[in-house]
Amino acid sequence: MKQSKFPLGWDEERVKRVLVHYESQTEEEAAAEDEAAFEAPGQTVMEIPVELVPKVRELIAKHQAP
Repeated sequence: MKQSKFPLGWDEERVKRVLVHYESQTEEEAAAEDEAAFEAPGQTVMEIPVELVPKVRELIAKHQAP
């Protein structure tokens, strides 16, 4: 059996809690959560070309690293 790998700070229990959260949301709750993400202070949402996604993720990881 293949061992699952989780991101740093994540485990199977956390993944299950996230799945329960999103699977139990109504469409209205999901839409409200999405809209709130666009209004989060100190963050922005932008559209980038798919081929740049790995580089952007790399930059974010370096920015968040201690």
